[in-house]
Amino acid sequence: MLPDSERADAPLRWLDNARADLALARVPLPEGGLYEHLCFHAQQAAEKALKAVLCANAVEYPFTHNVQLLIDLLPAGLSAPQAILAAADLTPYAAAARYPGEVEPVTAEERAEAVRVATIVVQWAESLLKAK
Repeated sequence: MLPDSERADAPLRWLDNARADLALARVPLPEGGLYEHLCFHAQQAAEKALKAVLCANAVEYPFTHNVQLLIDLLPAGLSAPQAILAAADLTPYAAAARYPGEVEPVTAEERAEAVRVATIVVQWAESLLKAK
């Protein structure tokens, strides 16, 4: 079996997972739920969308949740909108925001912004992969 990074469908598999995380980030906050957990899915959507783009461009990337690192690996020829650069702000939602006492509780407004940014990253990745 080929490693995931060498599979022809790998970028689409990453993108499907990004879409699934984005769908979870958008759900209404359930009773007893925390915005931190929904923001985790927004971060994951952006991370996986970026990995789809990197994979589609044959760029190797490390195992990381650091969105800035993934942005820094984007090929020079790709024009990333400013909102893609803002996705680096989602990185803390990958871990620190999900553990009690690490950061201040996430607000509904912060969650809405995380979902907005993640949506832009996923849509950008979709447009790039369609062009390939």
